[in-house]
Amino acid sequence: YEYMVRARDRLAVVGPVTLAVIVLLLFINFGRLAEVAIVMGTLPLALVGGLWLLYLLGYELSVAVGVGFIALAGVAVEIGVVMLVYLNQAIQRISAATKEDVERAVVEGALLRIRPVIMTVAATIGGLLPIMFGSGTGSEVMRRIAAPMVGGMVSATILTLAVIPALFLLWRQRGLHEREYSA
Repeated sequence: YEYMVRARDRLAVVGPVTLAVIVLLLFINFGRLAEVAIVMGTLPLALVGGLWLLYLLGYELSVAVGVGFIALAGVAVEIGVVMLVYLNQAIQRISAATKEDVERAVVEGALLRIRPVIMTVAATIGGLLPIMFGSGTGSEVMRRIAAPMVGGMVSATILTLAVIPALFLLWRQRGLHEREYSA
C-alpha cells in the first residue's frame, strides 16, 4: 500500500511536468499559442478512449495505467503535430488569401495526411495487441500499460482526422476575417 501511495504521489508530479514539457516543445515548434491549443486538444479525447477501454476491460487505475496514459499523451500529440504541419504546408503552398483558399488548403492538407495517420495508428495498435492478449511473466502489468494506449489511439485518430482540420479551418478563416476588418 505504501509503495502505491508513493507511486501515485510521484505520478501526480510527473503527469503535469510531462504536459508542461509537451506544451513548451509545441510552442517552440509552432510559435503560436493557437496551434499549441489545437494540438493539446487531442489529449482529452485520447484520454477518453483510454478510459473507455479500461472500463470495458475492468482495469483499475494504477501506476502501470498512469504510465500508459503518459505514453498515450506523447503519441496523440505526435499525430496532432503531423496533421498540423501538413495543414500549415498546404496553406503556404496555396497562398491562402480568401476563405475559399483556406478551405481548399485545409481539405488538401488533411487528405494528404489520412494514410500516414492511419498507418501510424495501425502500427501502434498492431504492436500493442500482442501485449494486450499475451500471457506470461509480467503480462498483467504490460496489459495495463497497453490498454490506455490502444483505446486512446482509436479516439485520437478520430479527433485528428476530423476535429483538428475543422478547428484549424475555423482559426485560419477567423484570422482572415479579422485582417479584412482591420485593413
